[in-house]
Amino acid sequence: MTPEAGGPLRLRVLTLNVWNDRGDAAARTAVVNAGLRSLAPDLLALQEVLPGQLPALLDGTGLHATHQEAAHPTRPPHADRFGGTALATRWPHRIVEVLDQRGADAPDVPWLTLAAHVPLPELGDVLFIAPTSSFRPDMEAQRERQSVALSDLAARHRTALPTVIAGDFNADPDAASIRYLTGRQSLAGRSTHFHDAWEVAGSGPGHTWTADNPRAAEDIAYLIRQPGHRRRFDYVFVGSPWAHPRAYARVRSARLAFDEPVDGVRASDHYGVVADLEVGLLPPG
Repeated sequence: MTPEAGGPLRLRVLTLNVWNDRGDAAARTAVVNAGLRSLAPDLLALQEVLPGQLPALLDGTGLHATHQEAAHPTRPPHADRFGGTALATRWPHRIVEVLDQRGADAPDVPWLTLAAHVPLPELGDVLFIAPTSSFRPDMEAQRERQSVALSDLAARHRTALPTVIAGDFNADPDAASIRYLTGRQSLAGRSTHFHDAWEVAGSGPGHTWTADNPRAAEDIAYLIRQPGHRRRFDYVFVGSPWAHPRAYARVRSARLAFDEPVDGVRASDHYGVVADLEVGLLPPG
């Protein structure tokens, strides 16, 4: 939303893993599209999205989108099956880097990390990053490496406005990779700090990958094989004053999205997260 002259900008950020084309993909796509048109995010991160799905998902939203396949010359293994990362923004954005988080320790990660500068009215560019981390429960060491690389990416392209990061991290808040991003511990002699929007303004546990969602049941049965599995894997992070001393991004609300069925159709195996921010510049002095 455009700010009043001299006032802060109200910015809505949403992240959702759309679960590629599994299940009744056409019905799920319609639910996601209707939800996006209703929620009207300004910054949107999508995970596990196939390139051909993106136009239908965003139809009528007015958002400007980039899929990883349009931004990077290499298609990672399994991306044709599991999809990739996409971001979409209210205002035309510019991709500043595409980060491939594969490595010898994680050769099968099909999702690239997209970083874009987005011009906010009256305020200037904000760095928006859409990542996805390694998914296997036994790969926290890889997620730690990926989180350090993510903070380096943020440092390379940060602007005066607090950086916004939104995505599926496949790790709950007490994992080392998330504790590193929220400034609770160092990794490899490194440290950083971002605010977790849910921790600031969410209510309840905020589980986004949960046995309470029938769409998640198959993968939970395969990957976890324990009953009642519930985790908060999906996040919106905003940069701290220590990296952005002349600006602010206050988290005013954080809630789940796509967590209820519509006419019996569940949008995805993940619930989304939507956060409302108030972004502005501090006066000189």
